[in-house]
Amino acid sequence: DVQLVESGGGSVQPGGSLRLSCASSGSIYDTMCMGWVRQAPGKEREGVAAISPGSGRRYYGDSVKGRFTISRDGAQRTIHLQMNRLEPEDTAMYYCAAGSTLMVVAGRPNYWGQGTQVTVS
Repeated sequence: DVQLVESGGGSVQPGGSLRLSCASSGSIYDTMCMGWVRQAPGKEREGVAAISPGSGRRYYGDSVKGRFTISRDGAQRTIHLQMNRLEPEDTAMYYCAAGSTLMVVAGRPNYWGQGTQVTVS
C-alpha cells in the first residue's frame, strides 16, 4: 500500500508561482517512479512531471517544460513541483503520483493522492 498526500495548491495570478509538495508513506520502493499528474474539468488527465528511479532522470510534459521543475528529497520520500510563470491553462487538480515511469509520464499512475487544486486567473 502507498499513501501520497499533496499540499501547496491555491489561487495565483497569471505569471505567478506556486510550489507543491507531496509526502509519501507505506510500501513505496526505491525502484518506484514518483511524479505529478493533473486533470482539469472536461480535459484529459495529463502527465506533468516525473523522476525516473535509479537514474533520477526528469521528465516533463510539453506544456510545462521550461516552467516547472520537479525535485525529490530522497531521505524523506518527499517530492516537490516548483511551478513558475503559471498560465490560466495550468488550472487543474494536481495529483502526486507513483508507479512505473512510463505510466506516470502518460498520466496513468499506479498510485495517486487526494489532489490539490491550482487555480490561475
